[in-house]
Amino acid sequence: MWRRRPNRRWSPPRAAGRCCMCNTRVYKRALRLRTQSVFWVLRRRLISHDNTCQLLKQRPSMQKILILGGAGMLGPHVIPVLQDRYDLRVTDIKSMPIPFKGEFRQVDVASLDQVMAAAEGMDAIINLSVLRQDRQLAFDVSTLGCYNMMRAAVAHGIRRVINTGPHFTIAGPTYEQFDFDLNPDMPPQPGTNLYALTKSLGHEICRVFAEQHDIYVQMYLFYIFRDPNDPAEMQQRGNEWPWLISWQNAAQIFPLGLEIPLERLPSRCEVFNILTDMPHGKFSNEKAKRILGFEPWHDLEAIWQKA
Repeated sequence: MWRRRPNRRWSPPRAAGRCCMCNTRVYKRALRLRTQSVFWVLRRRLISHDNTCQLLKQRPSMQKILILGGAGMLGPHVIPVLQDRYDLRVTDIKSMPIPFKGEFRQVDVASLDQVMAAAEGMDAIINLSVLRQDRQLAFDVSTLGCYNMMRAAVAHGIRRVINTGPHFTIAGPTYEQFDFDLNPDMPPQPGTNLYALTKSLGHEICRVFAEQHDIYVQMYLFYIFRDPNDPAEMQQRGNEWPWLISWQNAAQIFPLGLEIPLERLPSRCEVFNILTDMPHGKFSNEKAKRILGFEPWHDLEAIWQKA
């Protein structure tokens, strides 16, 4: 008959990573019990943000987020991801296609007064607005809309702004047709496409405002979206292979942008390529992974293999 003689000891602390809020090291410890040469893990605890991160303790319980252009193509995927974590005020010139938790206001981003009123009391702004076809409306939404948004951010002391646009906001034909490993920090060459040009001008407005005021702008670049759960959408053909991401994966970048401490951003205006990992390396998503902690979910192999 043997008697158990426990030998309790703390294992040395092991770094488990860094807190996504304050960038401090997070450790885990294991309390082990030695019994007949067998180590039984009695206790394993990962020190989480909830009880260690001072930034989370200081942050208000629920940030107030203004979303411009929430009824567009990306909004119905982004809003469900954010609605349980943040107090949302969603705006668009048309009604919302989905129900959601939060406030809705009918706002024309081309109207400074309307954008200024919508931004009152907000902690951050996400701009999802877009219009591609009409020349005047494209400038009103993509260029003037960015100006109005930044004016409102300055007036209301909003330090965090997330803007969105297509990949050729930065990488137009002169890049895309002749090079690879294209990164978001290249000098912008949008070309003469109406959509690209108006979005690029809007981005430049955001950059100038960030230089002159205490505002941090994150610019997220997208291109082709696909739903891996929709066979019809996965069968669509076109120039999909240079840049792909699922709708669901694209929506997950926004909580990362809302949670990252502003001091961890390299500058007050940063651009990120948001796409899945693709084998040809035409565009790079390394910066989004490194700074924001972005993780591609769907490789969408069924589409790019068609190329």
